[in-house]
Amino acid sequence: MLTKTSLSAIRALMYISRHETDGALSPRKIGQDLQESPTYMAKISRHLVKAGLLRAEKGVKGGVRMAKRPVEITLLEVVQACQGTLVGYYCQRSCDLSLTCTYHQAAVELQDAISGVLSRWTLAQLLTKPTSSLITGGEMKCVILNGVSPAVFAPGGALVSFPKA
Repeated sequence: MLTKTSLSAIRALMYISRHETDGALSPRKIGQDLQESPTYMAKISRHLVKAGLLRAEKGVKGGVRMAKRPVEITLLEVVQACQGTLVGYYCQRSCDLSLTCTYHQAAVELQDAISGVLSRWTLAQLLTKPTSSLITGGEMKCVILNGVSPAVFAPGGALVSFPKA
């Protein structure tokens, strides 16, 4: 459903939001702290800048910072920045649904449901409890953590590695 790029973008936005007082953050630093490739994080950052979710700053102390407040950023915006507009696999959207096949009707309903859920959830809501508290056998079972310490999502948090879930 969500690509690795979309999940990494969500993680990056959460991290940047938590570290906003640190000034502009380089994609290299973000990637290092989130255990992602710096090149991959630069690509994700470009997507988010182009979508207006991040603002790029040039120069020696350059990097990216939030362009919008977390309460203004929906998961739908993040996913569309990384994956493009969500389009279901069905005939033609603008037709009368009562005249279409049942698969078409189901696909339209599925797309509307996914878009509806993603548009209701904001980055601010994710930041209220950014990580799972479940620990099983020493492994974190949270896709947002993806092997990094929960402290990485706290301002000034120390980086501690855990096995990837």
